[in-house]
Amino acid sequence: MRKPVSYELLLDHLKDGVCYVDLDGVVTYWNQGAETITGFRRDEVIGLAVTEHPLSHLDAGGEALVGEVNVFSRVMQSDSAIEEEVFVQHANGRLVPVLTRVSPIRDSRGHVIGALEVFSDNSAKLQDRNRIEELEEIALLCPLTAVGNRRYAEIALKSACEELNRYGWRFAVLFADLDHFKSVNDTYGHKAGDEVLKVAAQALKGALRNFDFVGRWGGEEFIVILPNMNDELLPVVAERCRAAIESAVYEHDGKVIRITASLGATLAREKETTEELVERADQLMYQSKQAGRNRCSFDT
Repeated sequence: MRKPVSYELLLDHLKDGVCYVDLDGVVTYWNQGAETITGFRRDEVIGLAVTEHPLSHLDAGGEALVGEVNVFSRVMQSDSAIEEEVFVQHANGRLVPVLTRVSPIRDSRGHVIGALEVFSDNSAKLQDRNRIEELEEIALLCPLTAVGNRRYAEIALKSACEELNRYGWRFAVLFADLDHFKSVNDTYGHKAGDEVLKVAAQALKGALRNFDFVGRWGGEEFIVILPNMNDELLPVVAERCRAAIESAVYEHDGKVIRITASLGATLAREKETTEELVERADQLMYQSKQAGRNRCSFDT
C-alpha cells in the first residue's frame, strides 16, 4: 500500500499562498506559494505572532488598512470568512496586490481552532482593470478639457432620467454656452481658444459639488447634471456657475482674456426623453443670449 501524500506536499504544489494561524495568533504553516508571492521564506514566518508576520493587509499606498491589523483574530471571533483585495509587502519592499480569503477552521466538534488564509497574486487582474479604466477614460472624457465628453454626458443623462422615473430622484440640467467665443479664436488664435475652453471647464467643476456632472457637449457648449435639485436651489447653483466662469481669467501673450457664458437651467420632468430635456435647456440658454448674455434663464 502506498504511503498517503501529506497535505503539506499537496499545498506546496499550489500557486496560491496558504497561511495557517492557530488560536494563539501564531503562524504555524506557510507554503511555497506564499514564499513565491511574498518573498518571505517559511523559516522566516513560522512561529511569528500574526501581528508581526509579513502578511499585513495594506492599501495601495502601503498603509495598514483600518481593522486589518489582525484579520485572523477577527475571523476567528466572528466565525465567518473575509474575502477582499488588498496589498502585501514583498521582502524586497515592493507592494504586491493580492486577492485573499481568510476562513475560520473548526475541529470535529465544530469549535474554531484557527484561521486559514489563501491568497493569490492579483497583479494581472489589477493591470487589466487599470487598463480598462484607462480605455474608459479615453472613451468618455474630452481630451482637451478633461471633463466628460458628449457620449459620457448622454450616458449620464439617460441614467439620471431612469432614476427619476423609477425612484423619483429629481435632478436638473444646466446648459452653458461661452459668449463671443468665436471672437477669441479670431483675435488670439485657436490655441488660445483651446486654453479658454480648459479654463471654463475647470471653473465649472470648481463651482459644483463632487457628485455633479459636467461635460463638454460640443464646441464651446457645456452641460451640467445636478442630482438632488429643487426649484429653490437651482438658481443658486446656476448663478454660482455663471459667476465662476465670469471670474475665470486666462492670460495670453501678456493680455488677459476674460470670458462669460449664457446659461439655461431646468428641472427634469418625469417621462420626458433626454432629447426633450436637453432641447428645453438649450432654448433657455438662447433666451439668455437674446437677453444680453452672461446670465441664466429658468422655466421653473
